Amino acid sequence: MQPFVKQMIEKKLRNITKTELLSYAKQYQVNVTDTQAEKIVAFLHKTDLNPLEKSDRVVLLKKLAQITDLETAQQAQQLFNQITKQYGVDSWFNQ
Repeated sequence: MQPFVKQMIEKKLRNITKTELLSYAKQYQVNVTDTQAEKIVAFLHKTDLNPLEKSDRVVLLKKLAQITDLETAQQAQQLFNQITKQYGVDSWFNQ
């Protein structure tokens, strides 16, 4: 993966706001409450996990399931897979 793209993705996740997260959730029809969004954003802002590495994504999804529920975490995983495939970057994330 291009280092520039990697930095952009990491920066976006580390700086996402609750409003942005709720907007994306609504856009992609993933049920997330205000309280859950606050907890997710707080976690993303402080975590050192690398969402670009498969093993770290598994940990991130488990944490998402703890904050929300298993169904929401599964929806997020499916959405991630769809989007990366749609944009032709899925091979970047199969490490």
